[in-house]
Amino acid sequence: MHPGNEHRKEIFIRPVSNSLIGLSSASAAGQQVVPLVFMRHQHAGKKLNFSQRAGTAFSVNYLDFSVQELPDHLPIFVFSIKLNFMNADTTLSTPKTETINPNKALWEKGDFTRLAVTMRQSGEQLVSQLNIKPGMEVLDLGCGDGTTAIPEAKLGARVLGVDIAANLVAAGNKRVKEEGLENISFQEGDAADLSGIEDHRFDAVVTIFGAMFAARPLDVAKEMVRVTKPGGKIVMGNWIPGDPTLVAQILRISSAYTPAPPAGFISPMTWGIEDEVIARFVQAGVKKENISFLKDTFTFRTETSPEAFLDTFKTFYGPTMNAFEAAARNGKETELLEELTALFRRSNQSSDANRTEIPATFLRVTVRV
Repeated sequence: MHPGNEHRKEIFIRPVSNSLIGLSSASAAGQQVVPLVFMRHQHAGKKLNFSQRAGTAFSVNYLDFSVQELPDHLPIFVFSIKLNFMNADTTLSTPKTETINPNKALWEKGDFTRLAVTMRQSGEQLVSQLNIKPGMEVLDLGCGDGTTAIPEAKLGARVLGVDIAANLVAAGNKRVKEEGLENISFQEGDAADLSGIEDHRFDAVVTIFGAMFAARPLDVAKEMVRVTKPGGKIVMGNWIPGDPTLVAQILRISSAYTPAPPAGFISPMTWGIEDEVIARFVQAGVKKENISFLKDTFTFRTETSPEAFLDTFKTFYGPTMNAFEAAARNGKETELLEELTALFRRSNQSSDANRTEIPATFLRVTVRV
């Protein structure tokens, strides 16, 4: 640190969850904790002095880091961490820089495959309506473990699944191997930056509750248009803000228990607003008359009670996991659980108390390129 323009503060470094370190400016109860980075807990709870200069660079006994707020993204901060632990408590002594992609961290959190298995039937039904033909080149973007990508391949298309989450890509490739399919593969990638995929490659780009969650929505639209052949199509499935059905309500309720997003944040739910979708694709070079909309339904089906299904969301779905963690820090976990339990119970259409069948409305977008 350079001398001058510095002042002293005290911080606490302590766990936010099993693998997340948090930084708070005071130890008082109720102080908001800012997530930092996935790393070891050797220094959890230690009170350290540090110097601050220019509001962005910090120097602590054990680590240096700069903080950058990521615009147009989920309400998570990106931290570029320089790890330089020099005390005897740790085996890590070589400095390195690591950048956390918050979207990747969100979807690698938990295990979305536990929810995906409840979506298989609706995924197959949707794909059957997309006029997928043998030999077509299809990009399934935000593919997860293949809820729509694998049915596309079974119809004879040559499918590339792209997802930002490494664990979901691995799960998808495992399913492909188990199914004995040779016309489909999964790889990591970001819907806002499909560099490495050539222009005009695909007859169809399909993204069902996938690309809507990526950062930089205009870039997402431009990239989807870029990789689609002239005369090809893009099909999106997007949750609708304010819709009374399950997923929109889960996200609405959860957002009330989580910290406010950073300035400039663009909600993924804006992909469920027709005017927003039109504006993005028009800026990407598509004629307005080539964009059409349909309200559709995706049904979650599981041989468990609504309460058990909610527990799956609580335990394995990144956004809901974050909401419960934030609610627990504020002493509101019970309140959140009660709200969501009521939602799941009234949304269930099964007459069997040990079976759950919950429909969720979404906006199906079709873009002719």
